[in-house]
Parts: sequence; C-alpha cells; structure tokens
Amino acid sequence: MKLFPHGHATHPQWAMATGLVIAQLRAQLDQPDYADQPTLGLVYLTDHYAAHAQEILAQLQDELPGVSDWSGTVGVGVCAPGVEYFDEPALSVMLLDLAAQDYRVFSGVAPLSQALTQGFRANTALIHADGQSPDLAELIQELAQATESGQVFGGLASGRTDLPQWAWNPGQPATHSLLFGGLSGVAFGPDVGLVSRVTQGCQPISPARTVTGHDGHVVTHLDDEPALDVLLSDLGVDLYDPTRAINAVRATLVGLTHQAATMWSRGGQFGEEVMVRHILGLDPNRRAVAISQTLQAGMQLAFCRRDVQAAKADLLRIGAEIREALEPEEISAEMAQVWADEAQARPVPERRIAGAIYISCAGRGGPHFGAPGAELQLVRKALGDVPLTGFFAGGEIAHQNLYGYTGVLTVFTQGKT
Repeated sequence: MKLFPHGHATHPQWAMATGLVIAQLRAQLDQPDYADQPTLGLVYLTDHYAAHAQEILAQLQDELPGVSDWSGTVGVGVCAPGVEYFDEPALSVMLLDLAAQDYRVFSGVAPLSQALTQGFRANTALIHADGQSPDLAELIQELAQATESGQVFGGLASGRTDLPQWAWNPGQPATHSLLFGGLSGVAFGPDVGLVSRVTQGCQPISPARTVTGHDGHVVTHLDDEPALDVLLSDLGVDLYDPTRAINAVRATLVGLTHQAATMWSRGGQFGEEVMVRHILGLDPNRRAVAISQTLQAGMQLAFCRRDVQAAKADLLRIGAEIREALEPEEISAEMAQVWADEAQARPVPERRIAGAIYISCAGRGGPHFGAPGAELQLVRKALGDVPLTGFFAGGEIAHQNLYGYTGVLTVFTQGKT
C-alpha cells in the first residue's frame, strides 16, 4: 500500500479551492511514493461551502473519474497535515487506495445491513452523523455491534447552516449522493489495517466515584452521598456564595464510564472509555446535579475541567501508542517522549502509515491549543508528515460511544496490524 494522495485549500470561491485541491491530487498521483489508482475519496468541507457541496462533489467526480466512491461531511473546520482551516472557506480531501472488496460506502439510501446480507464482512466503520438524528447514541451502538470488532470511529457534522453528508458509489444515482440527517460513512473489511485512538482534552479534578442514585439524567447520589454536596466539596465552594459557586460549576464538566478499570489512563488522565458531558443544572431541593447524559446505577463519575496542557500531553500520548502498535520491535513503551521528539525525522515508509483521519471537537483546535494549527502540528509531531484529512465535529464517535472535547485519530497502515 502506497501513500494516499491528499490535498487541501482555502479560497473565497469554492470552484477555485476545489481546483487547487484537484491539482495537488493529480501531482501526487504521478509520484512513485503515492497510490496512482485510489478508489475511495474522503471529502470534508467547512460550513462556508455547505451550500455548494453538490457542485464540489460533482467537480471532484468529473476530474477524478478513477475514484469510484466518495464519502464525507461538513464541519466548522477541516484538518490537513499540520494545519487546520477553522471558520473559513476550505476543503480537505484524501484518496484511499483500497481494494473494492475491502470497503463499502453506506447511508440511509444504501444501509450497511444490505452489504452485510450480500456477504461483506465489516470489521469497523467510519461514521458521519447528524447530531439531531433521533436515538443517535443507540444507532451508533447498533452499527458498531454490526461490525466484527465492535468498534467504530467518526464524528457529527457541525456548522451554522445545513449539514449535508455525502455517500456515493457507482450503484446509486448521483442525485442520491447528498444526504441530510441520519448516519453515513464507510465500513472497512478485516484486511484493511487500521489503528485508532481517542485523546481527551480534560483534566480530572476529583476522585472517581460510583453513581449510587439517579433519576434519568439527574445524579442524586455519589458513593451514597448527595451528589450536589459532593460536587460543591470537590470544587471548594458552597451555595452561601452563589456567584462563586455558579462560576465554578460552569467551568466544570463530568467524566463518565461504565468501566471503573478504564477511568484513568497513564499519567492520571481519563481513559478512552470516559465520556465527557456538561453539567446542565443544580437541584438544591434534592441535593442533585443534572448532566447531559442518561445515567445508570454503577457508572463511574469524576468531575473535570478542560486543560490545555493535559490535552497536549494526551495527544502526544496517543501518537506514541499508535507508533508503538506499528513498531513494537523497534521502540519500547518507555520511549514515548523520544518518539514524539524524533517523529519528524523518521521516514514515512518505516512507520507503515499510508494516511490518517483526525476528527476533533469543534471546541478544540486553535482556540483551545493556543494558536491556529497548533493541534494539527502536534499530530504531525506525533506521527510525522503523513497524509491526513478530517474535520472539527459537533461530537466525536469512537468505540461505541459519542464523546465531547476529544480527538479521534485513526491511521491506515501499510499491511494489517
């Protein structure tokens, strides 16, 4: 498997930006290190181009007729190697060199279940979704459970306008390629080498506790103590100083998991199974706390806050873990920091990375990491200068869960891992 051709551009006129991307793709198609007959195109647009999604897709299809299938969606920003385009007109495209039998593009028009009944084996899937879709969490879990690994990755479309998705293959009319609502994406078979990791952007500020009382999305008791009392104690505030208490609560989020053993990862950070949710309100009468997640008894809960340094360290950590998964015989786990420092000096073929997809929270990016492109520069520092595309989402999908304030990094490897 050779490197995946990729291109990205910004321009006030969508046709000019698309033309610039096509020129980049064509130049790489002629280079010996890059795949010259890719089959699958991933296209991500910022919401500035949302109204022209159909025209952009049509131009790509016309100019790159050898690419048979297309998938993608809209975000408030898009990702490229070492750079992000946030809140400006831009697109990012990557062409994947996969055998036709190793993937299937799916949507509500052509559901994955249809491909499965025809003998396709789905090991995992890239999902694009509309956050307003009813029962979205359940739909994600159902799709994950239809795969052999039980794990999927992706994100929710984001933006200020309509949020189209596109999922097109030669078996359907071009007029059906643009979709609104529901889920779409690409399922990958077991012969596609993938490594995927989740990076959290929050720092725990309390011990992990067990939910011992709840009512829907309201936590009434933690470790058999009133949940509001526990929260106020952890924050060092009380309701006799309501202004200070409210400000502290507004800056606080909640980390939840069903598995106590995975609450923490290396370095005291949240593990990948932890879902970060907002605090919606306080109930002084019941001494309870309302959060944006339906609860179950026995869940583990810890209060947290967004933290730039923790987010940077965790992003480098998952990059090191991916490289460890690809190069276990060359570099040990103790060398994680050395990997990060030397990543750019290592040749791409040695890492066996053909391309990468990075889907980050719309609340991260430059505004959170301190400078435009800082988050994507950290990804490049961790992986090296590899082909990459992705977008900034309204929610991130990994395993079988819907996350917030996270990044999901997936690499395609040259050979199964």
